[in-house]
Amino acid sequence: MIAGRVQADIGLLLYPGAQLSAVHGLSDMFRTANRLAAEQGLPGAPALRVSHWQLGGNGQVEQVLASPSEACDRLAVLILPPSLESEPLAGRTAPLARWIATRHASGTILCSICAGAFLLAETGLLNGRPATTHWNLAPRLAEQFPAIRLDADKLLIEDGDIITAGGILAWIDLGLRLVDRLLSPSIMLATARFFLADPAGREQRFYSNFAPKLNHGDEEILKVQHWLQAHGTERLTLPMMAAHVALGERTFLRRFQKATGMNPTTYVQHLRVGKARELLELSNLPIEQVAWRVGYEDPGAFRKIFSKLMGLSPGDYRRRFSVTPKP
Repeated sequence: MIAGRVQADIGLLLYPGAQLSAVHGLSDMFRTANRLAAEQGLPGAPALRVSHWQLGGNGQVEQVLASPSEACDRLAVLILPPSLESEPLAGRTAPLARWIATRHASGTILCSICAGAFLLAETGLLNGRPATTHWNLAPRLAEQFPAIRLDADKLLIEDGDIITAGGILAWIDLGLRLVDRLLSPSIMLATARFFLADPAGREQRFYSNFAPKLNHGDEEILKVQHWLQAHGTERLTLPMMAAHVALGERTFLRRFQKATGMNPTTYVQHLRVGKARELLELSNLPIEQVAWRVGYEDPGAFRKIFSKLMGLSPGDYRRRFSVTPKP
């Protein structure tokens, strides 16, 4: 402990399959932030201490100790790291979930990253609360834990005593948020500069691809989805979609919503924005031509829909993600 500073313990849970690069990256980030705070002589800032925890052979969660002096009894924050597996510890989460819930009951802030949300969800503490996870894992998490108010567009959701982060590399965003929260915004910015990380807010929808549900079992709706994939940039109407599978409009709407989780208009918007993203990334076409090629005669309407779905304007998206040299 640094003399004159209150201590705040941050624990990282090393469950089987946890991404070790995130564990060590977060450990390094907190230690760096701790050093920067000490160098700046920040009054009242706690000294951050990082500890690692794992499930022992006796079925109990134990601290990984390098020396007895590192032992800690109370965690200010517990982080469940990401995993490269689709779902960590499937069917083997009970001892960890009980331990995590006990920590939370004692006042520990709980954080999950990516697939770590599955382990956090096993505690029941996410029921009725907003949360995020990796966009590719979101459908499975929503299916297994329907009581969670899942929003996979968000890279980070801070809900008081629980913080969830999305993608595999969202540990950077979570780490900076915790430095901001436990130390100060100035130390967070200094830490971000040290790691050459962007401290500005990001969202998963900047990076995720539209992945429509195709395994719903409704053959007629699946047929329409395949047809829309090929014709989504054309002028489409609800009667045209319904007629393609010989369904009445009301029946088609009900079944489409049930099968895909969205109405046909929103579905087509996602398809068109996905094609627009490719054109913005891989071409220098003017925004007006991009809009026209993906099915929008009104560039203003295209900009509005693109911004709504992506959180960035088409121009900002191109500036951020274009891989095409400017002419």
